[in-house]
Amino acid sequence: MNGAAAAVSPGGSAWRAAWRQLRARRSALLALGVLAAIALAALLVPCFSPYDYATPVWTRIFTPPTLQAGRIFGTDALGRDLLVRVMWGCRISLLVGVAASLVSVVIGVLWGATAGYLGGRVDGLLMRTVDVLYCVPFIPLVIVLEVLFGRNFLLVFVAIGTVSWLDLARIVRGQTLSIRAQDYIAAAQALGVRPATMIRRHVVPNLIGLVMVYATLTVPSVILFEALLSFLGLGVQAPLASLGSLVADGAGEMQANPYLLVIPAAFLAAIILCFNRLGDALRDAFESHRG
Repeated sequence: MNGAAAAVSPGGSAWRAAWRQLRARRSALLALGVLAAIALAALLVPCFSPYDYATPVWTRIFTPPTLQAGRIFGTDALGRDLLVRVMWGCRISLLVGVAASLVSVVIGVLWGATAGYLGGRVDGLLMRTVDVLYCVPFIPLVIVLEVLFGRNFLLVFVAIGTVSWLDLARIVRGQTLSIRAQDYIAAAQALGVRPATMIRRHVVPNLIGLVMVYATLTVPSVILFEALLSFLGLGVQAPLASLGSLVADGAGEMQANPYLLVIPAAFLAAIILCFNRLGDALRDAFESHRG
C-alpha cells in the first residue's frame, strides 16, 4: 500500500481531527452512503422479492429489464430474476471481502507486530516465512485445494486468506520497529512489562489508524480476487452467485443480452470504487493530521 497512514494513537485529538477531515470530504461520505445502500439492498431485496435466486422460470427466459413485469433488471438464461441474483451476488462478494479482510488484518497485525517487536531470530524466521508464501502462485494454489478437498465455498476464504495478509505483515513490522524505539516503550520495558502485554497494550493500539486504512483498501482487492476465481469457475458454485460469476455468465451473452453483463459489472465496479475512495480519504485524513 503506497503512502500508508502513520500509526495514530486511538482516541484523543488525532482521531477527532481525522474524523472531521473525513466528514469534510463529500466524495468519501458519498462512497460510504453508496456502500451502505448496496449492503442494505442486498439484505432486504431477496427477503421481500416474490422471486428467488435459484428457481428457473422457463417462460421468462432472457426477459429484458422492464418495470411492467416487475423485473427491473430482467431475467437470465434460466428465467431467474436478475435483481435478486445481483443482490445475492453483492451479499457474497461483500461477505468474502469483509470477512477475508478481517482475517487478513488479524493475522497480519499479530505476525508483523511480533516480528517487529521481538526482532532477532524470531523476526528472521517470521519474515522468511512471508517471503516463501509470496512465492506461492495464487491460482494453482486454489486448484490444488479444490483437488484435495473438493469444491467448497470455504476454500475461497482459505485461498484468499493465504495471500492477503502478507503485505500488511510487512507494513506492520516496519511500523512496529519505529514504535519500539519510542521512549515510553523503553520505560515499560524497564518496569518489566512482558512482550505479549507490550504488543497488546502499547504496539497494536498505535497501529489502529494504519490498519483501518489498509483494511479499507484490502476489501476491494479481495473482492476482485473472489470475482476472478468465480469468473474462472473456481469460486462460488451454482445456484449461488457472486458478482464475479454473474459477470462470467453475462460475458457469454454480451452481444445478444448485454444487460446480463452490464448490470453485475456496474455493481462490482461501484463497490470497488467506493471502497477505494473511502480508503484513500482515510489515508489522507491520517497523513494530513500527522503532517
